[in-house]
Amino acid sequence: MQIEQNGMTSVIPVDKAKTLDGLFSERVQRSPQNVAYRYFDPISEQWCRYTWEQMSQHVARWQAALIKEESLVPGDRVAVMMRNCPEWVMFEQAAMGLGLVVIPLYTDDRVENAAYVINDANVKLLLLENSQQWRQFLTLQDEIEGLQRVVILRPFESNNIDACDNVRTVSAMEWLSARATEVKHINSDPNSLATIIYTSGTSGRPKGVMLSHHNILTNAFSCLQVIQVTPEDLLLSFLPLSHTFERTAGYYVPMMTGATIAYARSIPQLQEDLLIIRPTIMISVPRIYERVYAGIQAKLAEGPGFARWLFNFAVTVGYSRFECQQGRGYQRLSHVLWPLLKKLVADKVMGKLGGRLRMVMSGGAALSPEVSRVFIGLGLPILQGYGMTESSPVVCANRLEDNVPASVGLPIPGVEVKLGESDALLIRGPNVMLGYWNNPDATKAIISPDGWLNSGDIASIDAQGHVTITGRLKEIIVLSTGEKVPPADMETAILRDPLFEQVMLIGEARSYLSVLVVLNPKHWQSYATQHGLEEDLANEQSRQLIEGILLEKISHQTSEFPGYAKIRRVAVVQEPWSVDNGLLTPTLKLKRVKVFEKHQAEIDGLYAGH
Repeated sequence: MQIEQNGMTSVIPVDKAKTLDGLFSERVQRSPQNVAYRYFDPISEQWCRYTWEQMSQHVARWQAALIKEESLVPGDRVAVMMRNCPEWVMFEQAAMGLGLVVIPLYTDDRVENAAYVINDANVKLLLLENSQQWRQFLTLQDEIEGLQRVVILRPFESNNIDACDNVRTVSAMEWLSARATEVKHINSDPNSLATIIYTSGTSGRPKGVMLSHHNILTNAFSCLQVIQVTPEDLLLSFLPLSHTFERTAGYYVPMMTGATIAYARSIPQLQEDLLIIRPTIMISVPRIYERVYAGIQAKLAEGPGFARWLFNFAVTVGYSRFECQQGRGYQRLSHVLWPLLKKLVADKVMGKLGGRLRMVMSGGAALSPEVSRVFIGLGLPILQGYGMTESSPVVCANRLEDNVPASVGLPIPGVEVKLGESDALLIRGPNVMLGYWNNPDATKAIISPDGWLNSGDIASIDAQGHVTITGRLKEIIVLSTGEKVPPADMETAILRDPLFEQVMLIGEARSYLSVLVVLNPKHWQSYATQHGLEEDLANEQSRQLIEGILLEKISHQTSEFPGYAKIRRVAVVQEPWSVDNGLLTPTLKLKRVKVFEKHQAEIDGLYAGH
């Protein structure tokens, strides 16, 4: 961010904050009456708000309860398993002020995974949103050893919840102190452990990433030097705070600059919340943008041909203007039509997103160039970046004035990158983790003695320093012909068609590529009805016809890939892959090995006779 002169006083520097709870304390002092958080109260059914001063008063209550009711000492681990809400922040700030280490858990994770984390980190206290969550844990109570206290945020009837011999369970309403004014900050060591964030675990058990206060603070401050965020900005938060991207960019960055955060009610209500909150900045993983894109394409497909032509023309002109503004294109006569096209097309689409977005960030996975092109062409800058939990997480980011959509941008200030063996992206900087919790061997395997973190991602770096991620070292499909194919790129291309909800490429050690697909029920039903197709895949003749149609669509989306990467077979999977059935991680990454195991029969059928 090019920090404006009149905005300098709003940004809290790292040496002033020292720790993450110190950052909160400094924000309260600087802007006590400014709105910190907006949230929806389900009881009054209204959107409410907290100022920074009010947040501090509540943090004091949470902290007083931790001091009075629990025998915790600095360094003890406490965990939180709730959806994004102000209480999430209150709890974390109270805990960090006492030198406790906070461990975020995904609300939609399988209880077995959460129990593993609780045991591995020896968590002493767990904050849950509701009693139903605790009932799930009780099925594994013999496996939860060190947990001493469970605090449940939402009210519940004590006689409606089962007890656990070793764990004291209490309602937050009873547990919290009625009144408290002072917030303690007993830790002033920036390099002390602040949080342990467990990686998704696409293969094997998750590892606990240890991040210090300094790791995260320096990362947030560096982000603010490339992405302009001001106290006037309003962010809509919907990625889980247990996701490192949201926690740094959607929680600490706004706190550092004094922006306001509004917590969305849920992903299904996101469209409605966008219209109500009307955010100026949004942070998301690519899937959200892909769904919006798919919705636009589906609506255009149902409309007249002229509407499609006008939309595509507006995107083409808008993107041409963008390339010109970036210094990569030329002024064209068609650019004079932009004000009219903006009014007729772009403003209507942007209005569905609240009408005030001035930029959005995308991270966590690769964003399709076509999706990026459409939004940028409509006048909404998508700034793609790159990072990983082990780097707090941001490593690279595009800038408004230097946005190369096919790349993940330049390294942020203070972070170095270079290419290692097999073109693996190596990272070094103050944002690199302290190591993996109780796993020195894994730490040594990923961080070199001179501090370079091996990302495991294959990358290229152009002459200007822009980084492009081209694949994963461990996710390369090697065909029996010796050709290598990065599956994520092809899967992203296929997902541009709204008919496909989920896809996974197959072909390791095989002579050709195949793909497993989960169809979008709504779009598939509409398509089948429109073309007079039977939806019954049990009928062999119908199945072959449908697979032929799907292959044609897949070939169209993947036409830019080399000939050896042609997908020759497709199998439709009826049950979507989800966190509940153990086929997705909590960050919605495919557990490829698990999917492969579950659908072994279908995969064998794709290669029968070959």
